Amino acid sequence: MSATTDRSPLRAVPFRAPTARLALKPLSPSRGPGELDGAWWPRSRDLMSELSALADVLDPLWGRITRIAVNPLHWPVIPRKVIVNGHVVKVGWFTAELDPHRILLLSYTAGRWDLLVIPPETGAPSAARLLAAASASTVPQLTATALMTAEQANDASSSYEAGTGQPGRLMAGM
Repeated sequence: MSATTDRSPLRAVPFRAPTARLALKPLSPSRGPGELDGAWWPRSRDLMSELSALADVLDPLWGRITRIAVNPLHWPVIPRKVIVNGHVVKVGWFTAELDPHRILLLSYTAGRWDLLVIPPETGAPSAARLLAAASASTVPQLTATALMTAEQANDASSSYEAGTGQPGRLMAGM
């Protein structure tokens, strides 16, 4: 007995995960304590999937990431571990010790990296300015929260000035 179907056979299509929205400073041996190494703009507040995507990109660049630390203020659920490139990465959280707008990534072989975390709901122009500011190697370094506060003040000022007919402070080309 044989059966026929009118459906075409299934074909495998490779899945391609979205890449992390990331801007990094050039590697420098003279990195100051607490200095940002760049910025990350996650697509959502789903830390499990966002961390996997981030670490998948950074693991080959920086060496095997073994631990990640976040401040829980902006993350509704923090997983204890995530799988990255076939190995387990432990995830922890700190409230007082870690800036709420920063993520810390650790590697046994290459050290520590600190990234500004740009909230997923941030508009593209603001995110572009923050990505550029956190990854610039010539700008005096601000804390992650100071960068976010400055950008929020810039947004509020630009919105206010746009409503009054005064020129805003948005950067051209952003």
